[in-house]
Amino acid sequence: MTKDLTQGGITKTLVLFSLPMIAGNLLQQLYNIADTLIVGRFLGANALAAVGSAYTLLTFLTSILLGLAMGSGALVSICWGQRDGERMRSCVAASFTLIGVLAALLTVGVYLLVDPILALLQVPEQVWDLMRVYLLVIFAGIPATFLYNYFACMLRAVGNSAVPLAFLGVSSVMNIGLDLLFVLRFDWGVAGAAFATVLSQYLSGIGLAVYSLFGARELLPHKQHWRFGRARLAEVASYSLLTCMQQSIMNFGILMVQGRVNSFGPAVMSAFAAAVKIDTFAYMPAQDLGNAFSTFVAQNYGAGKADRIQKGIRRAVAISAGFCVAVSALVFVFAHPLMLIFVAPEETEILAIGVQYLRIEGSFYCGIGCLFLLYGLYRAMEKPGMSVVLTILSLGTRVILAYGLSAIPAIGVTGIWWSVPIGWFLADLVGFVYYWKNRARLQAVLTGSAKGETT
Repeated sequence: MTKDLTQGGITKTLVLFSLPMIAGNLLQQLYNIADTLIVGRFLGANALAAVGSAYTLLTFLTSILLGLAMGSGALVSICWGQRDGERMRSCVAASFTLIGVLAALLTVGVYLLVDPILALLQVPEQVWDLMRVYLLVIFAGIPATFLYNYFACMLRAVGNSAVPLAFLGVSSVMNIGLDLLFVLRFDWGVAGAAFATVLSQYLSGIGLAVYSLFGARELLPHKQHWRFGRARLAEVASYSLLTCMQQSIMNFGILMVQGRVNSFGPAVMSAFAAAVKIDTFAYMPAQDLGNAFSTFVAQNYGAGKADRIQKGIRRAVAISAGFCVAVSALVFVFAHPLMLIFVAPEETEILAIGVQYLRIEGSFYCGIGCLFLLYGLYRAMEKPGMSVVLTILSLGTRVILAYGLSAIPAIGVTGIWWSVPIGWFLADLVGFVYYWKNRARLQAVLTGSAKGETT
C-alpha cells in the first residue's frame, strides 16, 4: 500500500495523501478530548483543569518521540525516492534502536520527576492530587506512543498514510467506550480516564507494529542491517535529533505558557483546557498538510525532481491558506457553541474566557498554516536546523510576550492569547525572507548539487 509521490497530479497527490493523515491525527486528538469532555461534564472544574493541564505536558512528551520519528521518516522518504533499499533498511534499524532507547529513558525519567514537573507547571493545590493521579497512570502509555508514532512515520515515509488511520480509528472508538465504562460505571475518576487512554494506545501501537512486520516487508531490516555502524547512526541522529528539537522546543514553549495560565487559577485553566482542544482540532489539518508536504518534497528531492517541488510549494500554500481562512471564520463565529461542548452553560466565567481565547487566536490560523509548510519544506531539504530556528523564534516570542504582557494589569490573561499569533507571524516572516534571499542556493539543493551543505 505504498505510494509514489513523484508521479501524478500534484494537487490531487497532496490532498489524497494528506487526508488519511488529517483523519488520523484528528482521531488521535480524541484520546484526550474524550477524557476532557467526560471529565469536564461529570467530574467537575478541578478535574477538567487537571486533565487539561496534563494534556499540554503529554503533548510535549509525545512531541519528543514524534519529532525523532518524523526526522527518521524524512530520511527514509529520501531513500525511497532514490530507490536505495539497502540504505533505507539500515536507516530503519538504526532509527528504531535510537528512538526505542530514548523512549525507555523518557518513561523512567518522567516517573522519577513527576512532583518536580507539577511544581514547574505551577499546578494549584486544589488540582495537584488529581493531576498527579492522572499522570501516574498516563505515563505508562509512553512505550505505546513510541510504537504507534514510529511505525506510522515509517509507513507514511513510503506513501502509506491509510493503514495508521485504520488502527487509530479502532483505538479511538475503544478509548471512548472505556472512558464511559471506567468513569461513569466504575466511578474511577480521572484515573479511569487515564486507564482508558493507555489501553487504547497499546492497541494502536502494538497493532501497527504487527502490521508492519507482516504487511510492509519492503521496510523491514534484514539481519545484516542491524549491524549498522556509527556513521549510519550519526546520519539518522542528524535528522532525528534536529527534528525532535524543533518539535520539543515548540511544545516546551507551550508548556511554559501553560505554567503562566495555571498561575491565573482554576477558571482560566479550565477555559484554556477546553479552548485548546478546539484550537488543536481547528488547525490540525494544516499541520498534517505540512507533514504530507514534507514527505512529498523528500521523495521528489531524492528523485531529483526540482520542478515538481517548486510547483508543489505553490499548490501547498494555496491549499493551506484557503483552509485556514475558512476555519478561522468558523471558529470566530461559533466560539461560544464550541465551548459549550466541554463546559456547562452555568460556568459563565469559564465560557467567557474560552470564547475570548478562540476569537483572538482563531482569527490568525493562516500564520500557523504557513509555518507548518516552512517546517516541512526545510526538514525535507536536509535543512532541519532552519526549522529549529523558526520554532525558537515563534515559541520564544510567545513565551516572552505571554509572561510580559500578562503581567500588565490592564492586559492580564489576554496578553497570553495575543502572544500566540504574534509569534507565528514573526517566524513566518523570517522563514519567507530566508527562502527569498537564498532561493538560488535552495534551488541548487533541490536539484541535488548542494547536498551535504549546512544551513
